[in-house]
Amino acid sequence: MRDIEQMTSTPEATNHSAPRELTDGFHLVIDALKLNGIDTIFGLPGIPITDLTRMAQADGMRVISFRHEQNAGNAAAIAGFLTQKPGICLTVSAPGFLNGLTALANATTNCFPMILISGSSEREIVDLQQGDYEEMDQLAVARPHAKAAFRVLHAEDIGVGVARAIRAAVSGRPGGVYLDLPAKLFSQAMDAAAGRDSLIKVIDPAPRQIPAPDAVSRALRVLREARRPLIILGKGAAYAQADAEIQALIEKTGIPYLPMSMAKGLLPDTHELSAAPARSYVLAQADVVMLIGARLNWLLAHGKGKTWGGKDARSPGQTKFIQIDIAPTEMDSNVAIDAPLVGDIGSCVSALLTGLGSWPKPPADWMSAIAERKSKNLSKMLETLSQNPPVMNFHSALAVVRDIVEANPEAILVNEGANALDFTRSIVNMSKPRKRLDVGTWGVMGIGMGFCVGAAVVTGQPVIAIEGDSAFGFSGMEVETICRYNLPVCVVILNNNGVYRGTDINATGGADPAPTVFVKNARYELLMEAFGGVGVQAKTKAELRAGMEAAIRSGRPTLINAIIDETAGTESGRITSLNPASAATKK
Repeated sequence: MRDIEQMTSTPEATNHSAPRELTDGFHLVIDALKLNGIDTIFGLPGIPITDLTRMAQADGMRVISFRHEQNAGNAAAIAGFLTQKPGICLTVSAPGFLNGLTALANATTNCFPMILISGSSEREIVDLQQGDYEEMDQLAVARPHAKAAFRVLHAEDIGVGVARAIRAAVSGRPGGVYLDLPAKLFSQAMDAAAGRDSLIKVIDPAPRQIPAPDAVSRALRVLREARRPLIILGKGAAYAQADAEIQALIEKTGIPYLPMSMAKGLLPDTHELSAAPARSYVLAQADVVMLIGARLNWLLAHGKGKTWGGKDARSPGQTKFIQIDIAPTEMDSNVAIDAPLVGDIGSCVSALLTGLGSWPKPPADWMSAIAERKSKNLSKMLETLSQNPPVMNFHSALAVVRDIVEANPEAILVNEGANALDFTRSIVNMSKPRKRLDVGTWGVMGIGMGFCVGAAVVTGQPVIAIEGDSAFGFSGMEVETICRYNLPVCVVILNNNGVYRGTDINATGGADPAPTVFVKNARYELLMEAFGGVGVQAKTKAELRAGMEAAIRSGRPTLINAIIDETAGTESGRITSLNPASAATKK
């Protein structure tokens, strides 16, 4: 609370001075966030920020307290992705900060706007290495992993620090920002009126960046010359929330499109122009590709190799690229970009629409070839999904998930794992944008429960998490957080007793299990029951369906332990080639 200070240094002062209202660093941080429309903090209380969490809650902010800072950071990051406002993660110093650092780095890599705020030791003690409690130069550690990093030493600078952090997080290419707040900053007092005047409401934090007219003309010219055009949508396109413009561009040009995993649902996966079921074919055959909010990184084979019709892994194919990105430095990162289009996605796509004029439909032979492969692959997939083996496998279990998601289009799907990720991405259709959240650019495990909490808190929508049993282990304790806040989250663990599968054997014949094998027949559902949620063990498709339908209907925290064949699964999902020892292991 604000204090009233009575000036009493002398009798004269007592008689003639009016009481002076004071504020402090605690309240200035809270007021600066609230002034900028930030009403939720994800974090973990402890010295020196425990009182800050109490005061923030007392001041009307929602404070979601976690069991591990990395999960709080992931919640903040995905909240930023969904809302276009920086999600706030609050941690204690040193170890707590380091726990949050992984989420900060992942947010920066994936262009999720978030701000990691950490308490820290005093600057003068850190610099002399005098051994303070949890002493660490956190600003120096954070800088390489964040889009920007700032430290505030004086209460009157809190408004500037928060404003700079917000603008850095959301402007241009979004990312993670670190804000360092030494412990004694919080108790610094200053005149309340001066404190209010020191706060900054950020105006237009993410201004539009209009593309150059000649760049638009160049992109349209390259696209018009294509015989086998393709549009690739990345999660940047989903973040931009230019859904109507992107759909109009695709439908007016008639160009087939391929959504990356978190762009699924920008147009329904069942849309006639979706080339996802013919992914390998269109990547290898396309002669002009327009990238919208997608990067030519490892997820797209760096634009090189046989994936793109090249002769070997290092050679580019004959594909021409048009790339829409707000960061000019992204262009030419792996291969030459023939038509770079720099600007925010909404402005770039709108400019392209304006310049379309009378646009010819793509050649019939290209469209018919895609349609033929789509039909063949979809038929094979439907045949596989219709099977009902005595012990569920990935396909039979995900056939149920597919139906549940289709029946509940507002639900948000969180997905992580190896095979659990790959199979879900290709089997479960999305019909609305920003409804699929997954491991992103790094493929990092452990985002699951943090993403569930963040998505449920900022959207109020039901969340369905499809987890490999290995991936769940990274953040599984947060089911207590889900229960504590009574969030409408249904976690489905595809349990095959291990990493990739549960059948590996210790080659030495020793008593220790193989490194990839877990405790057999683990009862994960009891973990949710321990905290007051609903636990279900599902051994059949019918039991899985009943459990998921009940969870969606009730909105209660639910964990379904879906038992699948332990022989199901392949090493590293679809990226076995990235394991340098895999070939030798198989000899």
